[in-house]
Amino acid sequence: MTKKNRCLATVALPAVIAVMLLAASSSVTANAEPSAAAAAVKIDNFVFGPETLTVPVGTTVTWTNSDDIPHTSVSTEGVFKSKVLDTDEKFSYTFTKAGTYPYYCTIHPKMTGKVVVQ
Repeated sequence: MTKKNRCLATVALPAVIAVMLLAASSSVTANAEPSAAAAAVKIDNFVFGPETLTVPVGTTVTWTNSDDIPHTSVSTEGVFKSKVLDTDEKFSYTFTKAGTYPYYCTIHPKMTGKVVVQ
């Protein structure tokens, strides 16, 4: 190895190692951040399941229509309202405040459920 190449290697190698360490540490920090909570309600056989779902504040709840019949998920207090969901369609809502949120299907009003946010 020539003197010039040795000099270049002693400068470049520490720089490459520093960049690799910096990249590794930033990815660890990103993965250490808590992710938003998620929960699911399955609509099947004219039932919201689970009928009562308890979640922490900040949770996104996703309703999935697994039935062959269209359904909706609509808050009785006007907090959220899905469109008519066909088979396998989804609706999501993020709960930002604690409370109890009753809901029902506007097409089949006897279908009810509630989300309890703590």
